[in-house]
Amino acid sequence: MNILITGGTGLIGKALCAVLLSNGHKLTVLSRQSATAVMDKCGQVNPISSVDLISDDMQLDAIINLAGEPIVDKPWTNKRKQILLASRVGLTKALVAKLSELHIKPQVLLSGSAIGYYGDAGEQKLTEADTHASDFGAYLCNSWEAEANQAKALGIRVCTLRTGLVLAKQGGLLGKMLLPFKLGLGARLGSGKQWMSWVHIADYVGMVQHLLHDSQAEGAYNMTAPNPVTNADFTHALATAVNKWALFSTPAMLLNVALGQRAYMLLGSQRVLPAKFTQLHYPFNYASIDAALQSLV
Repeated sequence: MNILITGGTGLIGKALCAVLLSNGHKLTVLSRQSATAVMDKCGQVNPISSVDLISDDMQLDAIINLAGEPIVDKPWTNKRKQILLASRVGLTKALVAKLSELHIKPQVLLSGSAIGYYGDAGEQKLTEADTHASDFGAYLCNSWEAEANQAKALGIRVCTLRTGLVLAKQGGLLGKMLLPFKLGLGARLGSGKQWMSWVHIADYVGMVQHLLHDSQAEGAYNMTAPNPVTNADFTHALATAVNKWALFSTPAMLLNVALGQRAYMLLGSQRVLPAKFTQLHYPFNYASIDAALQSLV
């Protein structure tokens, strides 16, 4: 397949590029980084720097749209919120507008989203059938999905990827947590009762590949493992994986002061289940948090 990927230089994008290239697919990566930097990170791909460079000559079969500015790294000022919206919603809108101009349209668009769509839902088990919340994170995800779904009118199959906490050896959540835990400084966040919905990077890449090739797949998909865990259980599992104790806790008040609105991403509870993949009997390689962490650390 000829596949265009946005966000190919990110944590998920790099892993996805490596697997898709090894499977013989031809990849074009849209990125603001230099062509050399893109190829260093993504391999033998065709780098482009603008949506305007997408053309019929590419004969695209699929688009995987993962681009977006990091959501946790900086405070959510009004200016930052606009940047986050532009990098996801704005880019997706421009992408779909460009697709409308093509004579040769891709068969499928897989477009990013996140489990932030559901907001802080406490103990509730969440599936793709549940509605979005009203906080900024949920608004961002819902708006992002809405723009992607405009491609349906072009005859393109659309799947939106409600991504959980992606666990990988380098980068992402685990990359930030690993050193403190190895030093014996791992800590529960707040009460530790909040649910964390996670997925191993290898399973995530496999799920994306399934959606690429399954012509019946459409709509929203929860990109999470089937067994979410509480923060307390995650903390214990990671401490066990690195052969350390995790005896501390970080007070919710401290996180709220330090992170402001972003604190809900650590303290909010999202017990998300991949109901549509479960119905497909998708074979997760890492269904338990212990197996996932042992494989990574």
